[in-house]
Amino acid sequence: MYRLLFRQVLRRLDAETVHHRTVRGLALLARTPLLKRVLHRALAPHDPALRITAFGVHFPGPLGLAAGFDKDAACAEAVAALGFSHVEVGTITAHAQPGNPRPRLFRLVRERAVVNRMGFNNAGAPAAARRLRRTRGIPAVVGVNIGKTKVVPESEATADYVTSAKELAPLADYLVVNVSSPNTPGLRDLQAVSLLRPLLTAVKEVCDGTPRRTPLLVKIAPDLADEDIDAVADLALELGLDGIIATNTTIAHDGPTGGLSGRPLKARSLEVLRRLRARVGDRLTLVSVGGVEDVDDVWERLLAGATLVQGYTGWIYGGPLWASRIHRQLSRRVRLHRLSSITDIIGRTASP
Repeated sequence: MYRLLFRQVLRRLDAETVHHRTVRGLALLARTPLLKRVLHRALAPHDPALRITAFGVHFPGPLGLAAGFDKDAACAEAVAALGFSHVEVGTITAHAQPGNPRPRLFRLVRERAVVNRMGFNNAGAPAAARRLRRTRGIPAVVGVNIGKTKVVPESEATADYVTSAKELAPLADYLVVNVSSPNTPGLRDLQAVSLLRPLLTAVKEVCDGTPRRTPLLVKIAPDLADEDIDAVADLALELGLDGIIATNTTIAHDGPTGGLSGRPLKARSLEVLRRLRARVGDRLTLVSVGGVEDVDDVWERLLAGATLVQGYTGWIYGGPLWASRIHRQLSRRVRLHRLSSITDIIGRTASP
């Protein structure tokens, strides 16, 4: 049914318009307690065999929604009710900003991919904080992804991230420093260890000072050279970070200018995951994102060493029940392999 709707209607509409209408609809659902609870009971993962604990946070399953969809923390509970084990909101910046000029979101349907050059359009950290302070009506793990305000120069980037962290870290189940979007000029330069060390050190100090000590992760690009991936991994270990999210979108494509997500990113995302696992073992939580389309992809990422997996473009093409369907399939696969927990397969095919 969804495939027919997508093929006949949605693909003919402007991608960003569909996105905004979907977020508004889910935001309305998030404010409808009874329907939200009914959907959560029917669609969210409830199988004890799928439960995962990472950096002290309990997840009902491995598959979550990547940052980029719920940019302003407007509908995280509704997304969780549809079957995602966690929702990463953002990217949120310290100050509100409109993002890049439209058009800035493009579907590549034949490749089952999306290109975006949104530019961190969001209402700013204070507005997101007001939404995150609302009492949650259903269980929902909500991570917060923060980035640099576009007009802030590189020399003031650390202070900008710290401003966001002070506002949002106390309200997040985990915090992510995004230095890997290709759509903010100069942002990816911050992945250089010499610039990344003081930035992460300052944000970690904020996270460590919250009442529950907010876990801190860093999100990296797939376009980093292998030696730079190793350097970021070593830095994460040195600073005592909780994990790495790999990967963001790629600029290595021939489509419209912007970051590419979806199927074409699958091979590189898996390659980066395997490299990180070989470098850090199980000392850090690895979250794999990029080209995740179905249960086989989730299973493969777990085998390769990911503790958690995220998707976004796969949801666009798979429909509203995509995450719920994958979690049900994972439950059946766990039983088929006679496992007591899905955690039993994490890292099974990783290099020793």
